[in-house]
Formats: sequence, C-alpha cells, structure tokens
Amino acid sequence: MTSEEIKQTYSMRDILNKCGLPQPNRSGFIQCPFHKGDREASMKIYDKDFNCFGCGANGDIFTFIEMFYGISFKEAFRMLGGGYDPSFKSSLAVYHAKKEKMMREKQEERFRQKRKLNNDLIAIYRKFLDRSEPLSDAWCDCYNALQLELYHAEILEERR
Repeated sequence: MTSEEIKQTYSMRDILNKCGLPQPNRSGFIQCPFHKGDREASMKIYDKDFNCFGCGANGDIFTFIEMFYGISFKEAFRMLGGGYDPSFKSSLAVYHAKKEKMMREKQEERFRQKRKLNNDLIAIYRKFLDRSEPLSDAWCDCYNALQLELYHAEILEERR
C-alpha cells in the first residue's frame, strides 16, 4: 500500500483510536499530547491532518504517528500498513542512472571548455613568444606560462 492509499484509508480520528487517545470534542479539539500544561484543548483535529495552536505541531497522519511514538517516517509508514513496492527500486535505479549520465555530460562539457581555454591561452603565448625578444624577461615569463598551460592541457608531461 502506498502512502496516498494509506491516507485515503485512515482518518485522523482512526489514528487517535490507534494511539489510545480520546476522540475530539464537538468542535474538533483535543488536548495536545506533544506538550504539557494544556488545560484547554488546543489541538484541532481535521479529517486528514491536525494543528496544535499551543505548541505549533501540525501535519498529516504520518507526522502524528512519528511524533507520538518518536519514530521515523519509514517506521510510521510500515506501522500503518505500508508495504515495499518492487517497482520503486527499479524506478530509483533509472533515476540514478539518468542523474549519473547528466553529471558525466556536465563534467565532459566542463572539460571541453577548459581544454578550449587552455588552447586559446597557448595560442596567445605562442604569438607573444614570436613577437618578443628571445631570452628577455617578458619572453621567459611567457615561456614559463606557456609550459604551465601545456602541462595543464596534458600536452607536456611532468619532468622528474
């Protein structure tokens, strides 16, 4: 059973019975089980959800079960009759495969952009080397920068 089917099956009044709490008064209020010092009923019970005007607790039937017993959503889901759907695992696998493919494509695009930038910088440094006087300070700086860009572009291997 899915969470939507469970929500259609149980009302908040059914959940109150399940938890051993009294039924709401005529105006739909009960004393909130989540905070102390409540002399007057401060929690309004609706068909499918609840709201406490004292402590601010609100939510659906799953939230109520989670808060009342101090358990996780998964445990509350199972407590109310939820079951494992085998198709969920396959759809999750498809989602992860698509996500992985998208991440790979983004990484490849970043790599292509980085490669293009490196190639553009290499072309600029080569033009500058051709125009400047050999072994001048500017030429040496440009030559070193060119070697660094070639290394980043994985054209020039690290010398050891």
